[in-house]
Amino acid sequence: MKAVAHSNQFHNVASASGGAILAHRATRALMIVTVGFFAIAASVARATGLPDFESLVAEHGKAVVKISVSGTQPANAPSQQPDFNGQEMPEFFRRYFENMPQNPQQPPRQGVGFGSGFVLSDDGYIVTNAHVVDNASEITVSFPNRREYTAELIGADERTDIALLKIDAKDLPTVSLGDSSDLNVGQWVLAIGSPFGFEYTATQGIVSALSRSLPDGNYVPFIQTDVAVNPGNSGGPLFDIDGNVVGVNSQIYSRSGGYQGLSFAIPVNVVKNVTAQLQKKGFVSRGWLGVVIQNVDQSLAESFGMDRPRGALVSQVTPNSPASEAGVMTGDIILSFNDQDVARSSNLPPMVGSTIVGEPAKMTVLRAGDEISLDVVIAELAEDRAVVPGRSKGPSSDERLGMSIAPLTDEQRASSGVDEGGVLITGVDPNGVAALAGIRSGDVLMSFNQTAVESAAQLRGLVADAPAGKPIAVLVNRDNSPLFTALTLK
Repeated sequence: MKAVAHSNQFHNVASASGGAILAHRATRALMIVTVGFFAIAASVARATGLPDFESLVAEHGKAVVKISVSGTQPANAPSQQPDFNGQEMPEFFRRYFENMPQNPQQPPRQGVGFGSGFVLSDDGYIVTNAHVVDNASEITVSFPNRREYTAELIGADERTDIALLKIDAKDLPTVSLGDSSDLNVGQWVLAIGSPFGFEYTATQGIVSALSRSLPDGNYVPFIQTDVAVNPGNSGGPLFDIDGNVVGVNSQIYSRSGGYQGLSFAIPVNVVKNVTAQLQKKGFVSRGWLGVVIQNVDQSLAESFGMDRPRGALVSQVTPNSPASEAGVMTGDIILSFNDQDVARSSNLPPMVGSTIVGEPAKMTVLRAGDEISLDVVIAELAEDRAVVPGRSKGPSSDERLGMSIAPLTDEQRASSGVDEGGVLITGVDPNGVAALAGIRSGDVLMSFNQTAVESAAQLRGLVADAPAGKPIAVLVNRDNSPLFTALTLK
């Protein structure tokens, strides 16, 4: 019985082994078929023009580096995830530099963080984001082959969020820089970086939009993509399918602090200009026009007799600025700058900022329904000067306006910064025309229907003569800042 049992056991084992062999052969055959299928699929993809990201990463990924920094942070330094008292985190633009959070109960100590970058030249110049190396006491650059170098900060430009580093090395792998002006919405792009510290990570997507204006990026027409980027990707390159760097990944729009489908890169044409200046002199000079501008909405466009919203509406001209010397006036709408159309007010600052200081530029402005050409010589932007976009509210005495007015006292003029003209708005009917236009009590009304307001009596005359049902441009001074709005009288 034992022998029989043993024989049966042996037979069962042999049968199982035979089944395993057959299963192995079947699996192997399936693998061969599967591999063959994917090989054919890859060939088809290449034949139909789909991007070959594998070759792109293999060829250009060697020049992408991880940036590690250390520096002393205060005890109350914010963590990567701020506390909103249990409420849902609001949507916001976040520069995604990965920081190790500090304990508020501990004294200042060495903080550690990391981002990404890429090699610009084979003698050791490296590009990253300015916020990655901000306040860093030590910067370490790590390559995919695990070699590490201590980097020197050559210069950083906060306005464009670009920094230039230098390491002591030669014959390094480099990237090639493309032309971001050739980008089109819908084209493929690839990011390589170190999200959450995972080096040499590649993610792909498409260009979602161009020339995006972000709250803290007046001098950068951002490239918007749907490429997955996360904390640690800051400063890494954005490639086109030809392997050219077309942008530097810088920010995301997120509720959670992580990727949610919207990422933003600094165009490489901006990067070229900034890094060239940083390498040459350690800082960046940019053009200054000397105007406060705001966007033109539909109501404002109608009030200025335009067929559609476009251009940058000038709500203030700085005295003794290039704009004032060129004859720019409050109420002008800048339609083009150096033969480039100004579609929105956010388009103008990058155009002016990239203009060489001292060089003449041509502008076309709309004034009282006529297009006028002006020549302006751009000056250098000082740190305390900026082209600041104004705020546009939508549709702006007495009963027809729905507000009360009074002359300005000397004290009120001093506090509001209004030297001459204007009337003080002392009250606003919450259901009136002025309230609908965003006018507030305490505003100083400076112009009505493109005519300067000199007195309350004159304003009443202007209002009495104004047509009903047509948007009218109104300029007010609020908190020492000019603001255009449009109202429609009944």
